[in-house]
Amino acid sequence: MTLERRSKSVFREYFEAICIAVLLALFIRTFVVQAFKIPSGSMLPTLQIGDHLLVNKFIYGVRLPFTGSMLIPFKEPDRGDVVVFKFPKDRSVDYIKRVIGTPGDTVEVREKKVYINGEPVDDPHAHISSPSVLSANASPRDNFGPVLVPEGRIFVMGDNRDNSFDSRFWGFVEQKDILGKAFILYWSWDIEQPLVSLDRLASIRWKRLANIID
Repeated sequence: MTLERRSKSVFREYFEAICIAVLLALFIRTFVVQAFKIPSGSMLPTLQIGDHLLVNKFIYGVRLPFTGSMLIPFKEPDRGDVVVFKFPKDRSVDYIKRVIGTPGDTVEVREKKVYINGEPVDDPHAHISSPSVLSANASPRDNFGPVLVPEGRIFVMGDNRDNSFDSRFWGFVEQKDILGKAFILYWSWDIEQPLVSLDRLASIRWKRLANIID
């Protein structure tokens, strides 16, 4: 084998390896797991601004890219799941909230307390920051519903109940728009600090790394 042919062979090997790596990464990102970061405080204290998390895109089933159509269903989202989804009012934006109601559930909020099918629910993740209770006429924040969750949709709320723009304000999430279930934190720091700075490095929240999201 000549030096020229050997060089072409090595180039081809590297090119094929890179192509395989790119295809594998795209497959994993599309069907298995994807990284997201938290830009707002709507899920405090469960998720903090600057948290970076991984989302399991495989847990509910295999979907067609772009359309969201389910090819192979595995399970339905459960109450309490923290899910990432396309925001119904702007599908170019991804939101993260907690599932409160599933198809067939009647959801109601009375004076900040969540009721499912007429019964108060255990809501350990809810964080209430404001003692004031707004009337239903003033805002759906503290008094809402009852509403019946339709088939193929879910009702979601942020854990930071007094500071979350969620289903109380804009309605249901279509299950085809669910991107996956958040399951682990892999990084966390204060994104308000300059990116290249000692303050940013000092802000790393080491105790949050590798925490399971529940």
